[in-house]
Amino acid sequence: MLSPNIETFIGCDCPYEEASVVLFGAPFDSTTSYRPGARFGPPAIRHESFGLETYSPYQDADLTDCRVFDSGDLELCFGSSEQALSDIQQRAEIILADGKFPFLIGGEHLVTLGAVRAVARLHPDLHILHFDAHADLRDDYLGAKLSHACVMRRCYEILGDGHLHQFCIRSGDREEFRFAHAHTDFHPFSFDGLQDTVQALKESGAAVYVSIDLDCLDPSAFPGTGTPEAGGVSFLQLLDAIRLVSSLRLVGADVNELAPQLDPSGVSTATACKVVREFLLALS
Repeated sequence: MLSPNIETFIGCDCPYEEASVVLFGAPFDSTTSYRPGARFGPPAIRHESFGLETYSPYQDADLTDCRVFDSGDLELCFGSSEQALSDIQQRAEIILADGKFPFLIGGEHLVTLGAVRAVARLHPDLHILHFDAHADLRDDYLGAKLSHACVMRRCYEILGDGHLHQFCIRSGDREEFRFAHAHTDFHPFSFDGLQDTVQALKESGAAVYVSIDLDCLDPSAFPGTGTPEAGGVSFLQLLDAIRLVSSLRLVGADVNELAPQLDPSGVSTATACKVVREFLLALS
């Protein structure tokens, strides 16, 4: 059984035994390719969440009515990506074995792979909904197979064709875009097509994992991230997408790539907190 964390995300202090959703942080950014700092994202989100209300007027729902347990941040090995991924996978497996929903807060996007490895072992039919500015489909980045630039390629290798659904993508090299058009359900630039994708997944009854890289948001609203890309979606568009996908048979999720020190105004951290709050409420 997991022990309670000292500082929890606001409203997420349900006892572990009673919880249906378990938060855990993965403060890791050792493969960041541009501006580091995402390792500070999970504690910043947890700490700054107390600037929010537990109540969401968007959904007329309150976190105090939800059964969410915050297990705190993992202590990860920064010298070994594989060891860090193994630790993330083990934490997700504990949560899944107890019949609970793992909700991962990154950290750079590579951390998603650890959680997906755990969820895919339990759900071989797994699909991933991926919201991101970047395709993350490189086979390697500067020779490294385990990189935030390669995370969805590694996930694809677990899932196979037709099980990775990508939205808001507006950056990548030529080969990534060619690979996406050939092997993934690819929707660049926006959430166009998400409703049809959700309907198809709902009809199939497939297990779905949702991965949100916060740089899918436009940097005018969310500059505090390692690799900002102009032309992103708005917070309200992301919120609509979260509420839409919450109707699926979701089995795991993550929110990642806040680098809080890159936005001294604190707006990016506040936005990340609100995304987490709204996602948790949509799950309940």
